[in-house]
Amino acid sequence: MRVSLFLLLLFPLIELALLIKVGSIIGVGWTLFLIIASAFIGAALLRVAGVATAWRARERLARGELPEQEMLEGLLIAVGGGLLMLPGFISDILGILCLIPFTRRLLLSGVRRRIQEQALRQRAFADDPQAQSRGPQGPNVIEGEYERRDSDRLR
Repeated sequence: MRVSLFLLLLFPLIELALLIKVGSIIGVGWTLFLIIASAFIGAALLRVAGVATAWRARERLARGELPEQEMLEGLLIAVGGGLLMLPGFISDILGILCLIPFTRRLLLSGVRRRIQEQALRQRAFADDPQAQSRGPQGPNVIEGEYERRDSDRLR
């Protein structure tokens, strides 16, 4: 938790440092041009890739199948387009990786593998006889009744 918060706070600083470094090498005008161009390219790619993914999901729904792959790809496309619209070169690189079909499928296969590993870990503890003898792991609830006594109502 603390590491991810630290990285979240550090990311804009790294982006800013890289923008300053690139601006000092190629100039402010070209740096601004690259930032604005990447935002427009991100918006265009987001539109094109999003429509294509929506069509594939619609075709799978018409066949009576669940479009889970298309839904996950649509999520990564939205994240990639959003990253391209952010000013900065690191976010642009991450956004392009989310929008390229090959790398997007690699990212999704990694996410699916982690989900399956997590599900297997949870199933391993579900078969534990000691865990079953303790009962369900729910919240401790104490039922009871109460009566509200206000000083205004007693008069």
